[in-house]
Amino acid sequence: MTHQSTATSLSYREALHKAMHDAMAGNPNALLFGQGINDHKGIFGTTTGLADKFGKHRLIEVPLAEEGVTGNCIGAALNGAYPINVHIRSDFVLLAMNQIINLAAKYKYMFGGLFDVPMLVRLVIGRSWGQGAQHSQSLQSLFAHIPGLTVIMPASSGSIVDSYAHAVRKHRGPVISLEHRLMYDLKFEPEHEPVVLGATPFSQRKVSHGSDVTIVSTSIMSLEARRAGEWLASRGISCDIIDLHCVSHIDADVIMKSVARTGKLLVADTSWQPYGVSAEVCRIVAMRDPGVLKAPVVCMGMAAAPCPTAKALEDIYYPNLTTLTDAIATLVRGKKDNGIELPHERSMADVYKKFKGPF
Repeated sequence: MTHQSTATSLSYREALHKAMHDAMAGNPNALLFGQGINDHKGIFGTTTGLADKFGKHRLIEVPLAEEGVTGNCIGAALNGAYPINVHIRSDFVLLAMNQIINLAAKYKYMFGGLFDVPMLVRLVIGRSWGQGAQHSQSLQSLFAHIPGLTVIMPASSGSIVDSYAHAVRKHRGPVISLEHRLMYDLKFEPEHEPVVLGATPFSQRKVSHGSDVTIVSTSIMSLEARRAGEWLASRGISCDIIDLHCVSHIDADVIMKSVARTGKLLVADTSWQPYGVSAEVCRIVAMRDPGVLKAPVVCMGMAAAPCPTAKALEDIYYPNLTTLTDAIATLVRGKKDNGIELPHERSMADVYKKFKGPF
């Protein structure tokens, strides 16, 4: 796979491959760990050919032993290496929660700042081809709750390249990144990349500027929010969209400045609403200045149940362009019968990726 400059268009998959290549090439102590990392599919094409260039001693095929492998990664990080641990399903990392939460996140604090644990954990999230309840969870809020972890959800090729490079070169702590499987084949043009609003590539990114409603969104929901915003723009509704790129360290000032201008807030996340990212954004607004709101906050995410396997049920389980557009229009106009024509689209999976098999 050739590597293109970020000045040209890159697919999400190509950006991930570039990020992995650049990490290995730029840091001789970088190591890649993962199940299937060296097979012909190369973790959905994100590590293909890297073992031939950098050696299998640096791209390490691992057994079904997530906790042990994560412990190895932590030990490597403590001894000067930069491990990148890839999980082809975010669900699998649940087997390594003790290592990540009790060790990686706490080493620096417990030893008075003498030890750093720089490492990157890549988790693939999102709906797929009948993956069901145990293979399609979006677990960002579990990790974002833990001090010592940085949790990001890249929503474009540019954010992949920028944030992964920052993690490998400059960040001295553990980073958890959740990559949405439906975006892997999408091409992103550089002129459409979001603008970084904060001091680092981990910061929030502005997707569009508007005056009627603030939409705070994560991962692929930032793309859905943009599509909904484009639909509504021609129908008299202007959306201010913020891509919540870093869910563990939210820039409250960015959100509050936007909500103070629009007076209305919708949060669109890839996971469940209770105790999640949506709840955290609401907490920020409620504690900072709830008086800026002219209407109750609207939250969207997965239905409060395990994910069904059947596609017909899965389509109902997740929000889509129609339900998102309807929720935005209702919030702005203040009534359900708002006169806004809605797009007719049942499933984002039919738009972003056609599945031919389970992997």
